[in-house]
Amino acid sequence: MLPSVIVVFMLLSCSCGENPAIQVILTNKGLQYGKHVGTGWIQEKLTQITFPDINGDVDIFIGRVYYTLSGVTIQKCDLPEPVVEFVKDIGLKTSITGLSLALTGDWRTRFGLIHDGGSFNMAIFNTDVTSVMHLGSDAEGHLSVTNINCNAAVRDVDIQFSGGASWIFQPFVKYFKGQVIGIIQNTICPEVEDAIVELDHHLQAMNVSFGVNEVLTLDVPLTGLPVVDASNLKLGLKGEFYSIKTHKEPPFVAQQFTLPEQAGYMLSMGMSEFTLNSASFGYFSAGQLQVLINDSMMPPYCPFHLNTSSMGMFIPQLPKMFPGLLMNLMLYAREAPVFSFQPGAAVLGAQVSAKAVAIEPNGTQVPLFKLNIDSNITSKLIIDKGKLMGSVILDNITLTLASSEIGAFKTDSLEKVVKTGMGLALGKVNATLRKGIILPRMKHIQLVNTVLKMEKGFVAISSDAETLQTDRRSYL
Repeated sequence: MLPSVIVVFMLLSCSCGENPAIQVILTNKGLQYGKHVGTGWIQEKLTQITFPDINGDVDIFIGRVYYTLSGVTIQKCDLPEPVVEFVKDIGLKTSITGLSLALTGDWRTRFGLIHDGGSFNMAIFNTDVTSVMHLGSDAEGHLSVTNINCNAAVRDVDIQFSGGASWIFQPFVKYFKGQVIGIIQNTICPEVEDAIVELDHHLQAMNVSFGVNEVLTLDVPLTGLPVVDASNLKLGLKGEFYSIKTHKEPPFVAQQFTLPEQAGYMLSMGMSEFTLNSASFGYFSAGQLQVLINDSMMPPYCPFHLNTSSMGMFIPQLPKMFPGLLMNLMLYAREAPVFSFQPGAAVLGAQVSAKAVAIEPNGTQVPLFKLNIDSNITSKLIIDKGKLMGSVILDNITLTLASSEIGAFKTDSLEKVVKTGMGLALGKVNATLRKGIILPRMKHIQLVNTVLKMEKGFVAISSDAETLQTDRRSYL
């Protein structure tokens, strides 16, 4: 019997030997919630079991009667609450005790030249089923599931025949119901194994690389075998973004980190700064971290325009050398921006250059100067009532003259303007964070009671989950 939490949890699916940038822990609390969610699915799977025809014979003192029970189908299933538990270094064990089934079918008998038939109702009582499933991974980083042990025991069967000469046949049920029990008992575990194989095929078909947008893909194969102990299941995922254009590896690797188990929550996820930095490097290597700014793009509240006359207040020689010309400004990252996580905060460091050109009346672009702008921004984030909230502040910013075709000039005033502009932009971000950003919802699951904590080198999220009421089984 398969707890559907496996499907829910393993939507996260081995490039072995590397440190995982994303770690996920499913606790026993999460497993038990998944058990409740999956009970209906197990019941549905039970009703889909198909039984072979049951053939045999019984001595009724005046001779042997040969019988066939065919078209055996389950009409009702009384499913007790399953017991689901982690098995250290193996996977999952699921036990059902006291399962009862109601079945119907048709019967046929042959006694010499006499043939008879009718229908029957069958009740199977106190059936016990235990399955142990091994969790592993394949070479491509998919989770794999394998049935390694299954036991089924049917304690008792009651059969009521109707139609034909069933009144003759009914008293002899006690002589052949042992054979019926054996056949039904031997049918259950192969059906369980088929269901596990079906689940494994489903897992193998899942993508371990996803297109994020037209620029990036995200690779999330398992980096090693699942780690199972008595209280939780741990998965390590690659968690690396790539540029679709270059698919170039960044000049850094994921560092080890330890995600602590939060037993009071259903699941925990840790993401190292490597994941964000791989996304940053992906954009950088694809040439996406650049923008051309012209005067038409200046905001209306800006006190100056992007032309040589307005810029003269910062660079006195500029309007004298190039009077009355429009300007373009090419902003680009000199290096990929770097994210770092510290206890309680995340820091973003950016190194940007700005190349300025003047535009002659004939369209010729004349190089003017290049500025280097380096900044650090710190954010403090929390999750409260399903919303991402917090604040961002500009730690520092420096603006220096990297090169100039118009001679040296002071950059203090320009630095103040840039600092003011970034302050205004971050002010808008803070206004949004004060209101809170609603966390995205997965298709069938909503995270609740979620907490976020930043540690050195990684961010940790612990949460409970609720399945949405639309259809608890449709994701299986």
